[in-house]
Amino acid sequence: MKTVPEYFGSLVFDDRVMKANLSTSVYRSLKRTIDEGRSLNPDVANAVAEAMKDWAVAHGATHFTHWFQPLTGITAEKHDSFISPAPDGRVIMEFSGKELIKGEPDASSFPSGGLRATFEARGYTAWDPTSYAFIKGNTLCIPTAFCSYGGEALDKKTPLLRSMQALNKQAMRILKLFGNDDVKCVRTSVGPEQEYFLVDKEMYEKRKDLKFTGRTLFGAKPPKGQEMDDHYFGVIKPRVAEYMADLNEELWKLGILAKTEHNEVAPAQHELAPIYSTTNIATDHNQITMEIMQKVAARHGLVCLLHEKPFAGVNGSGKHNNWSMATDTGVNLLTPGETPYENAQFLLFLCAVIKAVDDYQDLLRLSVATAGNDHRLGANEAPPAVVSIFLGDELTEVLEAIESDKPYSGAEKTVMKLGVHVLPKFFRDTTDRNRTSPFAFTGNKFEFRMLGSANSIACTNIMLNAAVAESLKIYADRLEGADDFET
Repeated sequence: MKTVPEYFGSLVFDDRVMKANLSTSVYRSLKRTIDEGRSLNPDVANAVAEAMKDWAVAHGATHFTHWFQPLTGITAEKHDSFISPAPDGRVIMEFSGKELIKGEPDASSFPSGGLRATFEARGYTAWDPTSYAFIKGNTLCIPTAFCSYGGEALDKKTPLLRSMQALNKQAMRILKLFGNDDVKCVRTSVGPEQEYFLVDKEMYEKRKDLKFTGRTLFGAKPPKGQEMDDHYFGVIKPRVAEYMADLNEELWKLGILAKTEHNEVAPAQHELAPIYSTTNIATDHNQITMEIMQKVAARHGLVCLLHEKPFAGVNGSGKHNNWSMATDTGVNLLTPGETPYENAQFLLFLCAVIKAVDDYQDLLRLSVATAGNDHRLGANEAPPAVVSIFLGDELTEVLEAIESDKPYSGAEKTVMKLGVHVLPKFFRDTTDRNRTSPFAFTGNKFEFRMLGSANSIACTNIMLNAAVAESLKIYADRLEGADDFET
């Protein structure tokens, strides 16, 4: 039996596979494209395509698809086989650099927000080399952006990449002012916590409201709901544990960093949380995760419900968006440090996020507004439907001291005393956590809790990245023109 490290990422054309299958010059050229955003040489594309095809065929793939995320909120794919006719009547397996970097799906039947007429059908998909290709079933899936003939973005990946690029540009301006000359780029990272319900398939089939709408529309209140708080973090039932084990294996093979699993508050409700990754990759992984969750559930005679409010009177399902910014040198820009009141760089980035949320709270609210999610918000432990920020006691006091130009002495660290000698002593955090705040600071990141469980996380992060980028631009414009940066 293989261990997790042995099969983790086995279905992903990741950095390890590229190193092993590409020449040194091709590998370095591709890495420059991925890390520095340089244009891809056509010869390099051909070499990558050949290696990608050979690897995929060796893993049982017969087809490839440009996997993209149109404005439907789910993913889309058109499958083409690798076969090409040979002169003697046989077929050979081929895949060119042109097929890797560009596809041409029919774009007429996808939502466009009125950007184009219905009869305008030509659309393009373009390979996103920053997100690894992967195998799903017998198909090599190549993450791509999707645009119209006129270049308009018809997907969620393109504006997400643009927002990440905009934030990187403005954050770099700020970091240069603080003397961080070794930093080459700033990336946003996200860890989306995915909540869901599992119900027995036979019982599900008897409920046409669940089948047709994803939620119950009528029915008697159950004898026992979540009143006793005994399901939250309770012992995971064997059938659910088997499902979770199977799900983890499928996700780990696809390189998805599934980390935490537990029972949630409502009966039959559960949560899966991954380790954070770059926002673009986290978005791709969350879309794959939702698809795999439903497929694995079917194998176990279960149905995975991703609707935000499938049952009245108990908690609904959300998707907490844990968001932060980090440099390529490994510095989290939202880490306060031991003395946050003296950490000017942290305070500037913190204020940029606060300003962004204050200025564009309507867009953040819009990014989570769906019929299902609006049933959830404001009830049963869900965040309210009005956007607000929770910073915690210490940071609130720091900012109030700065605003009033008063000295701040710093919060004292308190040792937790549990009254039992054998238990370890540790320092208590300087502030409690706020579980239901829509936008809460949680130590070294912001947790945006208004997303619904079925939502793509792309839209929220597009809004957040772009808004923070604008705040940073305003600060950078002013500071770069200042006579004395220190004052």
